[in-house]
Amino acid sequence: MTFSIVARSADGQTHGIAVASRFLAAGALVPAAEADIGAIATQAHVNLAYRPQGLALLRTGVPAAHVVAGLVAADPERDHRQLGVVAATGPGATWTGPHCRDWAGGQTGDGWAAQGNILTGPEVIDALRDTWLTGADLPFAQRLVAALRAGQTAGGDRRGQQSAGLLVVQRGSGYAGTGDVSIDLRVDDHPDPITELERLLAVHTRMFSRPDPATLLDLAGTLAVEVAGLLTALGHPADPTEPEDALVAWAGMENLEERLVPGRIDPVVLAHLRTAVPHVPAPRSPA
Repeated sequence: MTFSIVARSADGQTHGIAVASRFLAAGALVPAAEADIGAIATQAHVNLAYRPQGLALLRTGVPAAHVVAGLVAADPERDHRQLGVVAATGPGATWTGPHCRDWAGGQTGDGWAAQGNILTGPEVIDALRDTWLTGADLPFAQRLVAALRAGQTAGGDRRGQQSAGLLVVQRGSGYAGTGDVSIDLRVDDHPDPITELERLLAVHTRMFSRPDPATLLDLAGTLAVEVAGLLTALGHPADPTEPEDALVAWAGMENLEERLVPGRIDPVVLAHLRTAVPHVPAPRSPA
């Protein structure tokens, strides 16, 4: 019913799963992950117990292949299951029970496992693999979704589309640094779920990604004057010489507070601000 990719970043700090299916809310059932530990996808005839049991094994340092072997050995319904696992180190592992519906299978490599069932054919897994392996220049989450997109373009679930999901974990990467889940996005019922997942990921990236320090701009001089004028036009009166308080107030209303840096402005925030008021002239600098 599903195709997925489970993966680890090159530096070993990030784990994630991307999944798509002709099944309601696959993203609520298939993925599980824990920062610095590993990630799991359970699919076909889903066994939700694989998620806590597999993570418990990974926490003890059991390699991915042994986790898969242990889970399926204890499961009398293993012939109907499909499973992908990536640990903190080493190659990924996958299992496809002999009674999973055609086409079903998987592939693995260093830090990744791709698997699917009821697919149009093995070309879906080939596309997941190739896109993952050639996408090292992409941010981790975008790389996972690009692999998912490639799998769908290659044929995907032979019954059609319905849902997609993305789960990414990294220590301290959650909202305001208060958790480890950096991304948890699901499209539960949609005619084009991967496109919708791509849209949600773009929104998430704009709102919650940490700004790149190399791109930050000093909030001073003519830029401060421009920002003050835009904020004032949006109902947040700002001092042209010190617009930061108004910027913080506006950014909080726009859910951009994670991108704020004292005394500076993220170009992503600036672009969003300019788009919000595209035709307002900047006030003159004070004498």
